[in-house]
Amino acid sequence: MVEFPLLSVMTFWPFIGIALILFIRGEPEVVAQNSKHVALYTSLFTMAFGLFMMANFDGSSAEFQFVEQSGWLKPLGINYHMGVDGISMFFVLLSVFLTPICILSAWDAIKTRVREFMIAFLLLESFMVGTFCALDSVLFYVFFEGVLIPMFLIIGVWGGPRRVYSAYKFFLYTLLGSVLMLLALLALYVQTGTTDIPLLMERVVPAGMQYWLFLAFFASFAVKMPMWPVHTWLPDAHVEAPTAGSVILAGVLLKMGGYGFLRFSLPMFPEASLHFAPVIYWLSVIAIIYTSLIALVQTDMKKLIAYSSVAHMGFVTLGIFTATAEGIQGGIFQMLSHGLISGALFLCVGVLYDRLHTREIARYGGIVKNMPKYATILMILTLGSVGLPGTSGFVGEFLSLLSAFQVDVIVAAFATTGVILGAAYMLRLYRAIIFGPAENEDAAAMPDISMREYALLVPLVALVLWLGVFPSAVMDKTAASVDKLVAQVEAGAGHPPAVSLKGRPEKPSPQPVSLDDVHFD
Repeated sequence: MVEFPLLSVMTFWPFIGIALILFIRGEPEVVAQNSKHVALYTSLFTMAFGLFMMANFDGSSAEFQFVEQSGWLKPLGINYHMGVDGISMFFVLLSVFLTPICILSAWDAIKTRVREFMIAFLLLESFMVGTFCALDSVLFYVFFEGVLIPMFLIIGVWGGPRRVYSAYKFFLYTLLGSVLMLLALLALYVQTGTTDIPLLMERVVPAGMQYWLFLAFFASFAVKMPMWPVHTWLPDAHVEAPTAGSVILAGVLLKMGGYGFLRFSLPMFPEASLHFAPVIYWLSVIAIIYTSLIALVQTDMKKLIAYSSVAHMGFVTLGIFTATAEGIQGGIFQMLSHGLISGALFLCVGVLYDRLHTREIARYGGIVKNMPKYATILMILTLGSVGLPGTSGFVGEFLSLLSAFQVDVIVAAFATTGVILGAAYMLRLYRAIIFGPAENEDAAAMPDISMREYALLVPLVALVLWLGVFPSAVMDKTAASVDKLVAQVEAGAGHPPAVSLKGRPEKPSPQPVSLDDVHFD
């Protein structure tokens, strides 16, 4: 009996929607409307497969599940190999969950080349899911780089006035880092004779080679996160991208860098990871403080949220490279939380932009009077971004800072200032828009959110609150894989096993001492 290839179906199901859209004929308005419906139903089917995957996932196992493997480039020993573990499963879910939300957000906003826009988004979904499911490094690279193509088009064709500049900047930054990663993959293949990721995790790479390979992978993943100082493409990309593009860029694409660190850097180059960890700590601290200060003086709502994303990703890299169970769990949870909160914040900006066609903070003020429901939703998301206990934003930041305190108190103390600065720029934004002086009559006349906007925002707000109260819904399923990763890092670096989140190891009981072993000088 052949098992159902769930991950392949999830990955390539959007291509069925693309094929159907290509066959649509008729008047331009009919083609546009039918293309939107096909794209939405296709993404909803893909999300249903994702929910089925989560329901059948065994969180007690650290092994890869739903594994599919078949020959691909047989003469080179490169296979089509797919599978998910506790680390990758939730990123697949995040991808298939946000895609239909993005398609709905673009329902009325995209008015030109609607068919092409929906094809680009379905193609993007396919590559995102494939990236998180791939268990062969060559297959991973194909999906990882494939994401650039539809995202480049989404920014460059449907973006703002400076869309071409921003699209090229995004493409060139990420492509340059990925070229170095390709060279590292070739070196790994020559050294180990395999491209299979589970096998690469078990092979011991010589220490001298680890440092160079780590830096090559780091160049790609750091740009994708993005980390300071290679973050400058992100604010431009966010400002020029359409709302749906900003949501998927912040929600999923930024997480590919963090996922790469967890899947490649830590398990394959453990000695190099711990060697360069102090440098990454300080890069993370600079990102947290520097970009928070920049966010404080922004006048554009999208730019403010974009810079806040760089700061939040600083907590992710800080937690991941502590190489502790708490830190890695915190990094994973922070990425998932940020995907929900930042995606919802960009949707909130889109709600205002659709009404007034400007993102300038000064053009709004006092809209709590005419948009009370919108003000309530934005308040919850603002507090989630700040990291208020009871929201998902608190859990990831707390665990990342907790692990940082265990490793370096000074680094942790500086990183903690980011929590204060985050509260400053987010509450400043909320106060200006919601309670500021109502000087613009157009802003005072804006209607409250519609039912379609409710359908987009309420699920995200509900998840932010639910994960803040019940973080175990995620952490129980990731714990086994995280513990295995920590053990791999510790073993590869020649250290004793780290402490698991599942419990502290018992102290060894004292052994009785015989008088025969006691010597007196």
